[in-house]
Amino acid sequence: MKKILLLLTFLFSLQFSTVSAQTQIDVNGVTVPRKIEFLGKTLQLNGAGGRSKMWMEVYVQALYLSQLTQDPQYIIDSDTEMAIRIEITSSMVSSNKLTKAMNTGFEKSAGAQLEQLRPRIEQLKSYLSDAITEKDVFILAYNPLDQNVYVTKNEVLKGKIPGFDFKKALFGIWLSDKPVDETLKKHLLGQ
Repeated sequence: MKKILLLLTFLFSLQFSTVSAQTQIDVNGVTVPRKIEFLGKTLQLNGAGGRSKMWMEVYVQALYLSQLTQDPQYIIDSDTEMAIRIEITSSMVSSNKLTKAMNTGFEKSAGAQLEQLRPRIEQLKSYLSDAITEKDVFILAYNPLDQNVYVTKNEVLKGKIPGFDFKKALFGIWLSDKPVDETLKKHLLGQ
């Protein structure tokens, strides 16, 4: 009887851990969901990785797509639902530092369109201006129906930023030929 109970306990725990493993993954100590919901659509995890600055991890980022791919240019040019999830992992990250990093990323990604995008970049920076603490989660999700990027912090909508051109520059921060972090780019692409 003891052996049967032990076997049943083992099988139950194995089944439970398998189910748990299917719904989320661990990236550098951060639990990252394999799927997220955005405006009634299910987006799948394409890849995830940590971003480090000066030997310190500052956030874990995940890329969610409606159609998985390892082609960064396809993702940038795609007019489909997609999202970036960023979970802050360091108390050293402040709103000021995050917006400065975004600025640098946009400068690399937007190229000649930077000045045209500047008012919308400032709009994004205003949505990120609240105090930032460890474990804050930002989601930057693109909706092709209204061509807006939805910015949420800890599941609260901060606002929307219009334009497919803005979406391309935003995702280009991490996926362009000049990404802010080449290793993170590979992780987001699932490589």
